Parts: sequence; structure tokens; C-alpha cells
Amino acid sequence: MVRKQISDAELEIMKIIWNAQKPLLFAQIMEALARSGNNWQKNTLITLLSRLMQKGYLTAKKQGRKNEYTACISEQEFQSDQTQHFVDRIYEGRVSGLIARLVQSDRLSEEEYAQLRKILEER
Repeated sequence: MVRKQISDAELEIMKIIWNAQKPLLFAQIMEALARSGNNWQKNTLITLLSRLMQKGYLTAKKQGRKNEYTACISEQEFQSDQTQHFVDRIYEGRVSGLIARLVQSDRLSEEEYAQLRKILEER
């Protein structure tokens, strides 16, 4: 399933739900946002949750008078989808282009470089 892109604010909400590893109520999401320094208005969160449901990232289940939100996609699936979208868009689907750019730009630490080499050798 091809999902629409999400905003940084929507991603922040998804990270809260993924980190919880369980369905969350609206109030729990608001509390987590406040702990991270985001004091969004209630209506802002309602709008963002609604958009995430429309885009296929969340479902909501009624628990009495409250909604319980559950992720429809794992964080790993999201990362894979986003990486593939990025590689397709920027590197015309060539993963080697991305890896070459990372290596050539000295963006990898020695430890990351060693991990990458090990992954490639194991394949």
C-alpha cells in the first residue's frame, strides 16, 4: 500500500504511538506531547490525528466516549517506505548512489562504516 507523505508534526505523533507499543488515548498523546515540550491546542491534535487516519497510518477505536489510537504501520515499515521513496526520488532508485554519497561526504563515523561493511559482506 502506498501511503501519502506525512508532516513533521504528524511524524511526532506517530513516534509517540510507536514508542508506547500499545494503543493510546487522546489524553495520553497530549501528555506525551507536553512532556516533549509541545503544548499544542486540543484542536490541533484532533486535526493531525484525523489526517493520519485519512492517510492510513492510524485507526481509532471507541473506548466508551474516548478514542483509542493504534498505528496501522510499524516504525520499521515506515522507515523502509520513506527510504525507498527518498532513493527513488533523489537517486532514481539507485541505492548505490545514496551509499556512495554518504561515504564520499564523510557522513559516516568509523563505527558506522564498519557496520555498513559488515552488512554488505554478510549479504
